[in-house]
Amino acid sequence: MKTILTGLRANSDLHIGHYLGVLTHMANLANQHSKDYQVNFFIPDLHSIISEVDGKMQENIIRNVKYYLAAGLKPNDNVHIYRQSHVPAHSELCWILNCTATMGELNRMTQYKEKGEGRTTVNVGIFDYPVLMAADILLYSAEYVPVGEDQFQHLELARNLAQRFNNKYGEVFTVPVTTKEQVEFMGLDNGVRIRDLLNPEKKMSKSTPAENSKIMLTDTPERAKKKIMSATTDSVGMVKYDMWAQPGISNLLVIEALSTGTPLDKVVEKWAGETRYGELKKQVAESVATMLADFQAKLKEISDDEVLWLFEAGEQYANKVANEKLLEVQKAVGLR
Repeated sequence: MKTILTGLRANSDLHIGHYLGVLTHMANLANQHSKDYQVNFFIPDLHSIISEVDGKMQENIIRNVKYYLAAGLKPNDNVHIYRQSHVPAHSELCWILNCTATMGELNRMTQYKEKGEGRTTVNVGIFDYPVLMAADILLYSAEYVPVGEDQFQHLELARNLAQRFNNKYGEVFTVPVTTKEQVEFMGLDNGVRIRDLLNPEKKMSKSTPAENSKIMLTDTPERAKKKIMSATTDSVGMVKYDMWAQPGISNLLVIEALSTGTPLDKVVEKWAGETRYGELKKQVAESVATMLADFQAKLKEISDDEVLWLFEAGEQYANKVANEKLLEVQKAVGLR
């Protein structure tokens, strides 16, 4: 069976960009394809420690798995949920792949440049993050790794490392399909990227200090409404979907489409030519509030014990598959 793989960092809370852009789509994909695919949902806790950890990582890990379940994920024998740090093969394969990757290609990673901007020093984990991500993918022969557009460059690196390794040592790794094929498989026209509500030129980020720039999944529906109503728009005076000329308005249209499950073109058609931005904001605010209320109600019904049981089963599976692939790699390079 082919493998679909995805993961979310667990060192802080998540916002609606994660929910609308990844969680709901991956839950739907898993439910749709788990009869024909192995579906791996993993918590990349090793990735999380590249930045400061607030001491609540274990609490955050359990909560974020609950988010998947509340988003509609229905676990079964082909859906596996595990913690990255509980599968040691991830770390060892990362080292082996480091000996295949080059400084030049890691220096070109956009996220590394962004995270290092304005800093006098950057920890090596931030620099090496994409190689560990490649190990996460290649250990499980994952062909499909649906990610946001900000991760496309890392996915291409994983493809390059797999091809380079295979050229040198033989056909050891399954090469993930291209980003274009990933997007087509996920059923989206392009990578979903919810924008910052105050600065729609940038993506919504949980690390942005301005509270009104993002809607967290822990926000009350009423607080979410207020944030939508204060969102930055423009002075054009007409609703039109144009991410370049009108990113704020376009972002609201995307949020409305995703939060209601309506095709974007239908939402755009409905609001085309509207001159009152306030009406659009009110509609989006109501849609987001309804979505959050429904999500939070489902979240309360999921226990910690349910998550821990899923980890136990998932990590048994993940260690078996990962160790088999790691041994194949070790033999290829002469370590076994």
